[in-house]
Amino acid sequence: MFSPEGPSLRELAVQALSSVERGYDLLAPKFDHTPFRTPDSVLDAVGAALERRGPFGAGLDLCCGTGAGIDVLTRVCRRGVTGVDFSAGMLAVARERTPPAEVPVSYVRADARALPFAPAFDLVVSFGAFGHFLPAEVPGLFAQVHSVLRPGGCFAFPVVAPPRPGSRASWMLLGFDAVMRVRNAVRRPPFVMYYRALRFGDICRELERAGFDVELEALPEFGRRPDGSPRVRMVLARRPA
Repeated sequence: MFSPEGPSLRELAVQALSSVERGYDLLAPKFDHTPFRTPDSVLDAVGAALERRGPFGAGLDLCCGTGAGIDVLTRVCRRGVTGVDFSAGMLAVARERTPPAEVPVSYVRADARALPFAPAFDLVVSFGAFGHFLPAEVPGLFAQVHSVLRPGGCFAFPVVAPPRPGSRASWMLLGFDAVMRVRNAVRRPPFVMYYRALRFGDICRELERAGFDVELEALPEFGRRPDGSPRVRMVLARRPA
């Protein structure tokens, strides 16, 4: 599951017993060697889909972590790119590893639930961040994204189809979530990281309630499931002009 350069079981245990912020500070130097990082195949597919719709002006990577998604934005944005995360450790790695780009790249430490920006962005992306927000926090999160987009701006992120109910992968995700719920019931501060907390339909409904026009685009690079549904979709939520 982890490469030799990734964290040890002891390091993962220490992370899981910390707060989300402290845990990711500890994990940051080895995060890119874990399966928690969004795969390059997903990043490339989202980048290609956005290139077909772009170019865009200024871009924001919400919960950017070590900056894996910054390259997606530098491919499609012409007026600068910003990454925001509340882990100082993750941002330090992002600053160190971000290669030179044709547009300026900056990083800001902030909580995604209270973004310190005016409506200054034309595109916001996010990769693998929603598991760190409880369902009750999602409306506020989407409202924050809406508030930092210019009219006509877009919020884009990939959604992987859930595993078939009863499959091994499904049971593994449910088991992980159960362990995290037990951990958070007996220890404070909580470590919020759930894989099955938000359903796809709920995400779309909350985006619409936040004022977005929502459309879905299948990412053809990943094909379709036996029932014909896409394996991976890109959600594109637009703030009306």
